Amino acid sequence: MSALAGLLSDGAVLCLGIDPHAPLLDAWGLDDTADGLREFGLRAAESARDAGIRVVKPQVAFFERHGSAGIAALEDVIAASRAAGLWVIADAKRGDIGSTMAGYADAWLRAGGPLEADALTVSPYLGLGSLRPAVAAAVAAGKSLFVLAATSNPEAASVQNAIDAAGASVAGGILQGVDALNAELARDAIGPIGVVVGATIRPEALGVDLSAAPRTPILAPGFGAQGARLADLRAGFGEASDRVVANVSREALAAGPVGLRVRLLELADELAAGAAA
Repeated sequence: MSALAGLLSDGAVLCLGIDPHAPLLDAWGLDDTADGLREFGLRAAESARDAGIRVVKPQVAFFERHGSAGIAALEDVIAASRAAGLWVIADAKRGDIGSTMAGYADAWLRAGGPLEADALTVSPYLGLGSLRPAVAAAVAAGKSLFVLAATSNPEAASVQNAIDAAGASVAGGILQGVDALNAELARDAIGPIGVVVGATIRPEALGVDLSAAPRTPILAPGFGAQGARLADLRAGFGEASDRVVANVSREALAAGPVGLRVRLLELADELAAGAAA
């Protein structure tokens, strides 16, 4: 069983997105510097741990904008989160071919590496097969990937809803391809390779049938500030709900460092109600 399958063994789980937007840093009384980001990330991870949240997802872009000092801050946040027993998804959306894709995987998934995470978000838009080096690295290290499939940004529809040579939508083809890959890796169990499906969209509108990919976990951003409600989890994801890692970011982080733990507990209760509905 993959670590991701184990994480989902009792159903959907809540994930805290660690997204240090400049306005949030200010609201938390922190400077928009690498030190401010480090403090923000460490406090967020501590609150997640204290609330019993098992997954965090640092948004790499907010750290990268501070250059090497920002990356050093991210290293500290990832290391502290994993040391606290949290499962870390590095939201980096990497995608390339051959040795370059292998290099990205080595950077984010190698055991003992300075940026070692438990999972990495990746882009399949150079062809799903281009991700094979990252898949191999993830499987060898006992890690996971989340492949962009049906995202919620309006610009994505012209690409993801396009019909491929097999007559499926691009998003649907990605989902089918990932589930076939999981069939190779895990047979009848949930596999280590997930997909990203926005919580604010109707998957069927993009030709995505989540029930037809029973081995594939789902990372679902968009709950909270973007409009989706955790209470509607089953209404939105149907029988796939038990395979969802439900991400909340601003909805929780807006509670500030003092109120974050309590807000996460409230959101965890809402997710449990939505999963049981």
